[in-house]
Amino acid sequence: MRKSLLAITVLAFAVGGSGACATKKFVNTQVGQVSGKVDTLSQSLEQTQERTRQNEAKIGEVDQKAQAAQGSANQAQQAASQADQKAVAAGESARMASTKVEELDKNSKRIMYEVVLSESSGAFKFNKVDLPDETKAKIDQLVSQIKADPKGAYFEIEGHTDNVGDAKVNEKIGLARAEAVKRYLYEQHQIPLHRMNVISYGETKPATDNKTRDNRAENRRVVIRVLA
Repeated sequence: MRKSLLAITVLAFAVGGSGACATKKFVNTQVGQVSGKVDTLSQSLEQTQERTRQNEAKIGEVDQKAQAAQGSANQAQQAASQADQKAVAAGESARMASTKVEELDKNSKRIMYEVVLSESSGAFKFNKVDLPDETKAKIDQLVSQIKADPKGAYFEIEGHTDNVGDAKVNEKIGLARAEAVKRYLYEQHQIPLHRMNVISYGETKPATDNKTRDNRAENRRVVIRVLA
């Protein structure tokens, strides 16, 4: 009997001891697995943080390069703007110089010929701007005389009207008549355009008073002055 109880007690202890060992082994196994996962996650987190740091560094470098490029672009734009301003200023200076040269050239010349093309001598009719044949013949004669002299002639062409009608309309008519003479000189005789200056005085500079029909016909005229 005592042997049986001893056997049962030993067996119980054996069974109890075996269960305790199994539980501890299970816990150790689980803890080991969790610890492994934690280590893996820690490594992954560190790698992610490192990649993030590297990306931030690259982004910073890109931003610096972009800022540097923008700065260079701004400097280039500023330089281009300054160059453009200098070019405009140089162009304006050249234009002013050219104008002064032309004025000096013009002022240094003297009148060689003067021709008056008036309606009273067969030129422009009332309110008309077309060149009659008689007017063309007088212009041809003038040019033939100029060609016999040294080159470099300068033409002043003035348009005039009588005082009938609106003053602004008369100014336009005077200009149209002067332009018609200029066009004929250029197309028929190849006189350079830069050698001809056109102006309209309208009714403001009559050759005589406008009291009679004949006087008004005399005031409707174009005056050509040739300077050399």
